[in-house]
Amino acid sequence: MTFNAALDSISTYEAGKPIELVVREFGIKEDEIIKLASNENPLGASPKALQSIIKNAPNIYLYPDDSMFALKESLSQHFQVSTNEIIIGAGSDQIIEFCIHAKANENSKILMAKTTFAMYEIYSKAVGAKVIRTPGEVHNLAEFLEYYNTYHPSIIFLCVPNNPLGDCLDRVDIYKFLKQINEDTLVIIDGAYQEYAKAKDNDKNIDPKELIKSFPNAIYLGTFSKAYGLGGMRIGYGIAEKSIIKALSKLRPPFNVTTLSLLAALEALKDQEHIQKSLQNNLEQMPYFEAFAKEQGFDYIPSYTNFITYLLKEIDSTQISDFLLQRGVIIRNLSSYGLNAIRITIGTKEQNQKFFALFHHFLSQR
Repeated sequence: MTFNAALDSISTYEAGKPIELVVREFGIKEDEIIKLASNENPLGASPKALQSIIKNAPNIYLYPDDSMFALKESLSQHFQVSTNEIIIGAGSDQIIEFCIHAKANENSKILMAKTTFAMYEIYSKAVGAKVIRTPGEVHNLAEFLEYYNTYHPSIIFLCVPNNPLGDCLDRVDIYKFLKQINEDTLVIIDGAYQEYAKAKDNDKNIDPKELIKSFPNAIYLGTFSKAYGLGGMRIGYGIAEKSIIKALSKLRPPFNVTTLSLLAALEALKDQEHIQKSLQNNLEQMPYFEAFAKEQGFDYIPSYTNFITYLLKEIDSTQISDFLLQRGVIIRNLSSYGLNAIRITIGTKEQNQKFFALFHHFLSQR
């Protein structure tokens, strides 16, 4: 059987290894496994969100409200934008796909950082678009502007903060950049980790209302998978000028987000106390990872997310990842990005201490 030729140039996205795999392969009890690979909230979801899921589980035989009225209203109030400037997706990934299908084709070019979220490239290549990457590892707006003027892309991706590295552009620099971009170029500001960036440094904070008012060719993407602890519910959102949302909505399949996901997201958004606890845990624990890197002589990228990237030299990223995996600690090996690096989600104090202890053990055996 033959398939779309565009698939020949696409590599399958490599997600973080699941807990179930470690149970099967190494016989470790599930409650003894620590997952620090996929940037989930180590405190879990809001108790109010969990209660909503349990309460409404008997109604899953019914289709969800396809207008998503309640969640859009809540997001509208939270960000002070109108409901017709919001689109809801099965994770912000789905909205990325909508954007590319709405704007790009085989004659298009799409600009992104050298090392950034892999799905940008996958969705781009799926429509036959040419992917243009800047030369530097982290986001460099001078490089972006040079490549924009050279290649005239239809879409630009800015991951703010950047996954999988953790670097983050300043808001003022992004706005200066956007002022130099043609209004027919769609600029996607991926804010999946914006809650963490804002908590650490308000200069990194992107206000969706201000963004789309100043730059009607921009779309802001957010998610409930990270700080809100709903990765398993698959729900995200996009905020943009009405005409962009109208275009993207033509590509949205009916009932693309489940009833329970909508209800959980609604309660999670209301429970800002839980969000603050989650952000505080991240702020308190991140310095221990920075100190560990300095102690061991590792380079690391200052992070504005809930993870940190160690750039390794004398240690092989696959060896340390496998060593930890076999002992019940799952981290993300970035060798698939062409880097000898590892990405570690910031966990609870107890989880992090186990990671450090095992890493010390690995080092002592060398």
